[in-house]
Amino acid sequence: MTRSLELDEAGEARLEQILSSLTLGEKAGQMFHAMAFVDASVIPGEDGQPMLPGPVHDYVVKHHVTHMNLVNVLPPAEQARWYNALQVLAQQTGSGVPVTVSSDPRSAATERAGASHSAGDFSAWPEPTGLAATRDPALAHRFGDAVRQEFGAVGIRLLLGPQVDIATEPRWSRISGTWGGDPTLTGELASAFIEAVQTTELGPESVATMVKHFPGGGPQKDGEDPHFAHGREQVYPGGHLAEHAAPFPPALAAGANQVMAYYGMPVGTELEEVAFAFNHQVITGMLREGLQFDGIISTDWGVLNDHEIFGQPFPARAWGVEQLDPLARTQRALEAGVDQFGGDYDSSLVAQLVRDSRVSEARIDDSVRRILREKLRLGLFDAEPLDPAKASDVVGRADLVAAGLEAQRRSLTLLTNGSPAHPTLPLAAGMRVFAPDIDDAVLFSYADVASSVDDADVVILRLATPHDHRQTTIFESNFHSGSLDFADAELAQIRETLTSKPTVVVLNLERPAVVPEIAAEAAALVGDFGSSDRAVLDVLFGRAKPEGKLPFQLPRSMADVLEGDLDQPHRFADPLFDFGHGLTYPTTARSTESN
Repeated sequence: MTRSLELDEAGEARLEQILSSLTLGEKAGQMFHAMAFVDASVIPGEDGQPMLPGPVHDYVVKHHVTHMNLVNVLPPAEQARWYNALQVLAQQTGSGVPVTVSSDPRSAATERAGASHSAGDFSAWPEPTGLAATRDPALAHRFGDAVRQEFGAVGIRLLLGPQVDIATEPRWSRISGTWGGDPTLTGELASAFIEAVQTTELGPESVATMVKHFPGGGPQKDGEDPHFAHGREQVYPGGHLAEHAAPFPPALAAGANQVMAYYGMPVGTELEEVAFAFNHQVITGMLREGLQFDGIISTDWGVLNDHEIFGQPFPARAWGVEQLDPLARTQRALEAGVDQFGGDYDSSLVAQLVRDSRVSEARIDDSVRRILREKLRLGLFDAEPLDPAKASDVVGRADLVAAGLEAQRRSLTLLTNGSPAHPTLPLAAGMRVFAPDIDDAVLFSYADVASSVDDADVVILRLATPHDHRQTTIFESNFHSGSLDFADAELAQIRETLTSKPTVVVLNLERPAVVPEIAAEAAALVGDFGSSDRAVLDVLFGRAKPEGKLPFQLPRSMADVLEGDLDQPHRFADPLFDFGHGLTYPTTARSTESN
């Protein structure tokens, strides 16, 4: 069951008045969601310079686009001024429809190019997998409230998330953005997050959410990602489509007002073998009719036209309909039930379909009505300009930063810790520590800093989950796919350290790594889902206790990864560490306030 998305009677009347005032071209523009690079040099000052010249100007004025996905953000006060200038530009157009500014997640300690951004000026939290490791809906709600406050302060009124895909294929590059491998836990935590981001009822204090990727993007063939042609196939060898779609009903019940359909093309099922954005069975059958969803349905980014990414040509992700031209692809998606096209701005495609009588204007009105309704509910038509000073005060506010740091600590997951009789952690103050991957200036507050392994009492290694190093395109190099175990030479070097000195390994689990040798030989092994050096050291030195529980299984070998039904949650019968595994310190361990 989904929440009602209707306005009150006066609001619906206002909506119809706005809709009736729009030209066909202006209606078409509402259905496109362009990428916007934010440039501080084009914020108008007092010299009468043009209003935001360049691509952003053309999107708004020439293409009537009123949704902008930020590629980058400026410091908070400058970002607020840019936003104000953007809304003035929108007011100067014929329609006067305000712009909805959106962003991928921007609250993590690490950057995932093409999927999310590091926190920068915003408060830094663990990845959603880390929130899942805490198992705490209240903390997910606190995280959502921080996102709402900070995004709203700079005019970001739509979050392109949360990502509720289920992590069943360990090789998939986008696992760190999920809430783990369990459908029930994902639905519970993502719902708490959505309720905080959007507030109880979507309104002027809300940030809307676009839950993704319907109907679940986890079971990619060979773990490849459908951003790329070699990863376009989504497979369900065990018939577990229902488990992958399971988090969406609770997310919609929590109020999510938008849904993004993924690039993936289902194969070997009863569904037509075309990407979900073009798939009538999925968009209309499963989402509109099955889940009774009447909010906005968006494609993932770039399914209509070829574009350049990082200066390199990149084909449209129109899997299964590659043979169609952009106009026919647009028609196919509209017939499937899509309302908006992410990452594109050529609104002439929709207008041309209506002029050619291939799509009715009434069908366009259905989508535009949903889009305008959200703008009205968010209060964009009546909003005052942002206060740059307030933006600076809210973004990175001390209490939000402290809450994010606490979440980072709580997400850290203790996998091994010496023996019950002789635990390695917590470490004692005053030890000589060699930590080549940790800032010495931070380490100095916890231990004596050693200059080498030989000079140390203990070694701390921060490692990342292995991946294939692909150089096909700059963009693809950012997607960490392929093998999950360390290459022989790298593993030998790590093991040399493990056997020479007691070594604590802090392993960033952006994917479920295969590390049986490291688990056996490390003095302690800690799973990390995006935590700063300070958060890690607080836990290693007992200023905080590890609370995390694994949000997915860690496979024992790559042979295990390649076997079984990759669409099945918790599929490993004998994992190295099971879903929910996580140790803590003995009750006698020292625990003091962090300095």
